[in-house]
Amino acid sequence: MAPSVAIIDSGGANIASLLFALERLGFDASLTTDADVIRDADRVILPGVGAAADAMQRLRDSRLVDVIRTLQQPVLGICLGMQLLAEASEEEDVDCLGIIPGVVRRLAVTDGFPVPNMGWCQVTRVADTPLLDGIEDGSYFYFVHSYALPLSEFTLATADHDGPFSAIVGRGNFVAAQFHPERSSDDGARLLRNFLETRQ
Repeated sequence: MAPSVAIIDSGGANIASLLFALERLGFDASLTTDADVIRDADRVILPGVGAAADAMQRLRDSRLVDVIRTLQQPVLGICLGMQLLAEASEEEDVDCLGIIPGVVRRLAVTDGFPVPNMGWCQVTRVADTPLLDGIEDGSYFYFVHSYALPLSEFTLATADHDGPFSAIVGRGNFVAAQFHPERSSDDGARLLRNFLETRQ
């Protein structure tokens, strides 16, 4: 039986494409702010597009901050969802969920490296993670972001803008990708399937 999947409704325009990507893989997912649905799901996804302060306020208004912090099942953060798992973000100087140590920093603006970083970037693994099983190292994934987590002991894969940043991080049952797997063709679909099907 396919695992139950809860997508936390933190707002953002990528949710429809994420639901469609999961449907193509044969998984039904519930878009929800219901704490019981989230706690009972086999897998939880925290997506997000937009500003960290707005997304954190939405989670607070839905009384989900402590719910997310105490989840025991596999959880996947995507794009802004990855940044929300950090301790804080420079974007509007907002406190985040504090699950992945580190502060999200704005990408440097230099010649040849515009911000936001938008497009396909190579992802290089630096630690073992089931998320990348069957995906060739150096594969390209689709990014749209102006902020990123610096490298740390929790970095599982890197990408490069004007210097390296964390493309995938993980701690315990929480993993997260700065890119959009639902918009990253076959490799993105494989990553989502890995998250949904691999025993963590």
